[in-house]
Order: sequence, then structure tokens, then C-alpha cells
Amino acid sequence: MCGIVGLFLKDTSLEPNLGRMLTEMLITMTDRGPDSAGIAIYGTEHKGKVKLTVQSDHPDRDYDGLDKDMQKALGGEVTVRVNDTHAVIEIDTAWAAAGRTVLANIRPEVRIMSTGESLEIYKEVGLPKNVAARFDISSMSGSHGIGHTRMATESAVTTMGAHPFNTGRDQCLVHNGSLSNHASLRRKLRKAGMRIETENDTEVGAAYVTWKMQNGSTLGEALASAIDDLDGFFNFVVGTKDGFGVVRDPIACKPAVMAETDQYVAFASEYRAFVNLPGIDYARVWEPEPATVYFWSHDHAPTATEKAA
Repeated sequence: MCGIVGLFLKDTSLEPNLGRMLTEMLITMTDRGPDSAGIAIYGTEHKGKVKLTVQSDHPDRDYDGLDKDMQKALGGEVTVRVNDTHAVIEIDTAWAAAGRTVLANIRPEVRIMSTGESLEIYKEVGLPKNVAARFDISSMSGSHGIGHTRMATESAVTTMGAHPFNTGRDQCLVHNGSLSNHASLRRKLRKAGMRIETENDTEVGAAYVTWKMQNGSTLGEALASAIDDLDGFFNFVVGTKDGFGVVRDPIACKPAVMAETDQYVAFASEYRAFVNLPGIDYARVWEPEPATVYFWSHDHAPTATEKAA
């Protein structure tokens, strides 16, 4: 089944509570997917810096001296902030590609969960409450975020198979559904130069959106194209540095609900994920329409609904 949550904050006074609110929403969705869970937080960024959020099954070994080893290889300042099995490596933005190469050479078993100026992704196998607790997600602040709890149907239950998937800088995607043409599309995207590391159909969906945007599409246009090019059924929630977007396939057989107040916009697979949000009793609540793109951005006044042709 899988469960999705998303929260976009309009009211900056709520930003210190983003992690707590997302955690509560995701835990409510536990029975929709107990295999693994993950949360993407769009939080603090430092000018001229990019963050590589990484995971290791052997953090004591792999993170010991990692900052010094990367500094030696890159020739500049590197900071490493360890959080359980994950760590956030911060380097100069210009070194983003080189940082990936260096990391693969000096720590080949360390896996990159996300790359971005503000994005950090934390995900592991296990129940949402346990995954959130081990990374102390509740203490994290930010402007928006998305989360997912998984019931695996198409690929193995692993950390890499958990959502969200990051395929472009400060971009990630979570999915409820199943894509039937993911194998052929994976081959096409890899030939086009997209990095796809798992056999999970969701990562293909994420890479597709990134590929379309790299070729000139806006997020709204990329999501609208997905309706035509992706076979199967899906609810997508996509996070970007500035906001988040939502799209459902034309059949819309997977459950979805949204809520909006003057303080936030929220998405979830079921309404019960909203019950602890402030002011939910007065929110505008609706089911997103099939084959319709919704998007909210901090760069512009929050807007929604662009009906796909």
C-alpha cells in the first residue's frame, strides 16, 4: 500500500516544528507500510555550500576521519555531521561532483542518500517511529518536507529501496502505486545519462522528473508529462528547494487527501495523518483531482492546480 505525507509551511513561525509534525503524520501511516521509512527535510543552507547526506552500515568505521580524508583529496574545508547511520557532508558547491567521486574512492561502501543545498534525506529499514527516533527527526526544523512508509511490492526491503529518492540537486520524490513500464524507462534514462542505482520503480519515476527538468521543463510540465509517459497507477509527491508538487494518475485509485490553511499545505494518503496539525478543524480539505498537477512554492504566492492536457 505505502503511505505518503508532505508538509509545506507558509508560516515561518512553524519551521522549528516541521520535523515533529512530519514525524507524527508519518507514524500515523505506519499500517500502510511497515517495511521501511524515510523523511526529506528542507532546512538550513549555507551560501556556497552543498550537502551530501550519506548512509553506512558501519558508521563507526566509515565516518572515522572522513572529514580529513575528503579534505586531503579535495584540497579544501569539509565538515561531517554524523547522525546514527547517516552523516551530512558539507563541501563547496563547486565540488559537488568531485565529492561524489572522492567518496566512492575512499569510502566505497558509503551510499549517498541525497545531494542539495538545503535537502537532507534520512531513511532506513523499520517502522516509522523507530526510523524517526534513531535520527531524532522531531528536533529538525525546516520550511517543508515529505515522508514515506513502505510496503514493498516490486523490490527488496533495503535502505536504498526506501523512499524518498533523490535524483537531482535538492529534488526528491515519494510514490504510492506501481509503474508497469519502469524497466524500459530505466534503460532509456540510463542511456540519457541519468544515475539510477536500484531496481525500484519509484526511483525511475524520480529520475524521469529530473530528466525532464534538466531538458527545460518546469516541475509542473515534468509532472504533466509523467501522466502520459508513465504506465501504471501512482500518487507522486515531489520536493524541490522551493516547494513541493503533487500529481495523481488519471485513474486515481490510490487514496490521497490535502489540507490547506493560512499556515501550511499538507498532503497525506489518509485524513487521519492531519489530526494533530494546528488549525486542522478550519482547514480547506479536498481530494486532489486525477491527472492534475498541484504545486506550492516559497518563491511565489502559493498556488495550485494545473489541469494536465
